[in-house]
Amino acid sequence: MKLRWVVQSYRRYSRFYDWVFGPALEPGRHAAVRIMSRHPGHRVLEIGIGTGLSMRLYPRETELTGIDISGPMLARARHRARKLALRKILLKRMNAEKMRFPDDQFDKSVAMYVASVTPDPISMVREMSRVTKPGGHLYVLNHFSRRDSIMKGFEGLLSPFSRFLGFEPLFQLEDFVEKVHWNDAKTLPVAPLGYWLILHKINLK
Repeated sequence: MKLRWVVQSYRRYSRFYDWVFGPALEPGRHAAVRIMSRHPGHRVLEIGIGTGLSMRLYPRETELTGIDISGPMLARARHRARKLALRKILLKRMNAEKMRFPDDQFDKSVAMYVASVTPDPISMVREMSRVTKPGGHLYVLNHFSRRDSIMKGFEGLLSPFSRFLGFEPLFQLEDFVEKVHWNDAKTLPVAPLGYWLILHKINLK
C-alpha cells in the first residue's frame, strides 16, 4: 500500500461509505467499544475514525480524539460530531504513522479497520504505544488472513487490486503479531462469523 492510493480510494469511498461499510462493519465497532468500556480511563484515541460511525457508541464521559488521513471522510465525521454536541470529541487530519501528539497522552488507543489500510502498520502500532500511557490499553480491530482459512484463496486473488481497493486483502494475522511484537495480545473474534478480530494488549513500555 502507498499513502496516495489510500487517500485516493477513500476520497471515492467517502460518498457512499456509510451505506456500504456502515452496516457490514457495525458489529465490530460495537464489540470494540464494549470491550474498551470495561477498562478504566476516558481519554481515547481512535485512529482512522473515517466518517465517525463509531462516535455515538462511546460512553458520554469519553474524551474522544479521532484522526484520519482522508479529508473528505473527516468532513463527514465533523458533520456527524456536531449532532453529538454534548460529547467531548476532537477530530484532526493526521497520519497515523507520524502522529502529532505528545507521549502518554491517552488512556486507550484503538485502530478500527485500519491496520490493513495503513502503508506501514508497524509504525502505526509503534505510534499507538507512544501516545498511550504506560499500563493503558491498545486495540486493533481488523480482518486477518489465516493460513488455514478457506478465505485465503479469495484474499489472494484480490491482493493485486489493493491499490484500487484502498486496503490489503491478504493480511496475515501471524505476520502482523510477530512484526509488532503482539504475540501476547488477547484475540477476540467478532460475531457472527469471526472473520474480524479484536487484538487487545496492555501498553507495557
